[in-house]
Amino acid sequence: MARTQAALYSELGADDLHLSWSEAELPERERTKHVHRLHPYLGKFVPQLVEALLERYVRPGGRVLDPFAGSGTTLVQALESGHSAVGIDVAAFNCLLMQVKTARYDVFRLEKELRDVLSKLGASGESPVGYVHEWYAPGAAAELLHFRSLLAEYEHADVLRVVLARAARSARLTTHYDLEFPRAPQRQPYWCHKHRRTCRPVEEANKFLARYLMDTLVRLKEFQRVREPSAAARIVHGDAREVELEGTLDGVVTSPPYPGLIDYHEQHRYAYELLGLDDRRERELGAAAQGASRAALDAYVSGVAEVLGRCASALSPRAPVVIVVNDRREVYPEILSRAKLRLVERLERHVNRRTGRRAGEYFESVLVAVRDT
Repeated sequence: MARTQAALYSELGADDLHLSWSEAELPERERTKHVHRLHPYLGKFVPQLVEALLERYVRPGGRVLDPFAGSGTTLVQALESGHSAVGIDVAAFNCLLMQVKTARYDVFRLEKELRDVLSKLGASGESPVGYVHEWYAPGAAAELLHFRSLLAEYEHADVLRVVLARAARSARLTTHYDLEFPRAPQRQPYWCHKHRRTCRPVEEANKFLARYLMDTLVRLKEFQRVREPSAAARIVHGDAREVELEGTLDGVVTSPPYPGLIDYHEQHRYAYELLGLDDRRERELGAAAQGASRAALDAYVSGVAEVLGRCASALSPRAPVVIVVNDRREVYPEILSRAKLRLVERLERHVNRRTGRRAGEYFESVLVAVRDT
């Protein structure tokens, strides 16, 4: 008989228990609170974990860095917890998403603009080409291109870009159950494993644009109410192996990419195509396209160690580097050694992926290290 979740958690020990949550303890609406659900993102950690790590390891009001900032979970929770934060990421879409999540807004002006855009939804006469032509039904492509043509008219164009990207993800010619990893356009009706019936590919985008305009407004307003006004976030689009760090840091909280698992640019290809974003996928560390060969793992170890070493040099004395990772390839002892970091604590937590084709469970570690003096 399989162990129950309660039995699993009892094996972790009292110190680790607060880092693992059952579905009943932490339902989806809490894991995706306010801006954490502005746009889907593979490979992010839950905000409650970041909140617990900040409370446990970073001094109140301290300045936090995430050198693999991704969708911005660390930055958002830092702002909510009263910490200023710096986030670095090589992916342009990630930086756009973080900027929209962490910016301060005049919510009245924001709402006026988003409702004005809502009243202007329509269809473009522009002929779609390339990716847009291949992956969207004619009606959906026309509606997405029309929305894109409106961006320049508005102060909050970046917010609208995220709305457009989210709608573009939903409106692709793909099955409902394969939004994460579509391999080819789906143009015919199909048996849907998600809905247990025959479904048809999406043919329009305006219904998604309308829904996400209002959902984005609600989520941004909610975060404005709970964030600490004195805390601010700085977003840096760049390779963390090269970015010059400014000022002193009081902690690093990060979850580096897992080697050979996810292509972070490719998962948002629709956004790069529609928005014309700078594609730097060749600079990704641990991308799935690079595989998990010995050479790929060596490059991963070298790259992550270089990043963490640069972070450590900017830390205040005894400030922690907190790394959330599933180190099934056992590369982090070597990474910490090369980065001149000393492991002072290791916690284990249970991860239960609740949804999607990647649903399942596994354990991951929380590594807490300091500069090796």
